[in-house]
Amino acid sequence: MRFRLLRRRLTISAPRMSVRSAMPWPVRWAVAAIMLGFCAAIALWAFEFGRDIAGLENGSQGELLQLRAQAIALKAEVDAAREQRDQAQSIANTAGTLVAAEKASSEQVALQVKQLEAENRKLKDDLGFFEKLIPADSTDAVAIRGLQADTFDNGKVRWQVLVIQNKKNAPELQGRLEIAFNGVLNGKPWSGPVTTLPIKVQQYGRFEGAADIPAQVSVKGLTAKVIDGTAVKASQTTKL
Repeated sequence: MRFRLLRRRLTISAPRMSVRSAMPWPVRWAVAAIMLGFCAAIALWAFEFGRDIAGLENGSQGELLQLRAQAIALKAEVDAAREQRDQAQSIANTAGTLVAAEKASSEQVALQVKQLEAENRKLKDDLGFFEKLIPADSTDAVAIRGLQADTFDNGKVRWQVLVIQNKKNAPELQGRLEIAFNGVLNGKPWSGPVTTLPIKVQQYGRFEGAADIPAQVSVKGLTAKVIDGTAVKASQTTKL
């Protein structure tokens, strides 16, 4: 019996027991009101403390507005400085391009000057060489110098000749140059067709050309003549 009573008390079927507070309900409401007021006071203090930290008091709002205005002004100055920097960079790039183009142009001009100087020296050397070819006691107004020819196996003969006016500052000679070949064909004298070309000579002129000669002909020489109108101004014959 005692075992059954003990088991009934320790299991779910044991009788329930409730504990009631002896504090009356008005006191409970008073305690709850005090606790709510205390919590509200703490919340208000935290809010005011946060405002003080954030600088949102009435006296700090003017400073905050000033700081904002300064920040806006500084941003505008930074934007203006960036714009000026971009403009300066653009001008610098343009100037760099112009400098590079000017440098290239100067180099090209310097190269052309060197070429002209080289050509001028060559012309002076040629003129000095041609003046040496002119006899000191020559009375001919026009002279032929350097007449020569080269023969080839295919029957072609290439020739060149130098025509000089012996007088300095002589007027331009406008005439024609005649080249004639002579040789032997089958044991008999042979003369080929005459090659004629117009010439213009101020102080000197170098002329050259080629002629086709029959393979059976043995070329022995050629004659060059400078003709002005119907007058022969100069003539020279050379042997091959």
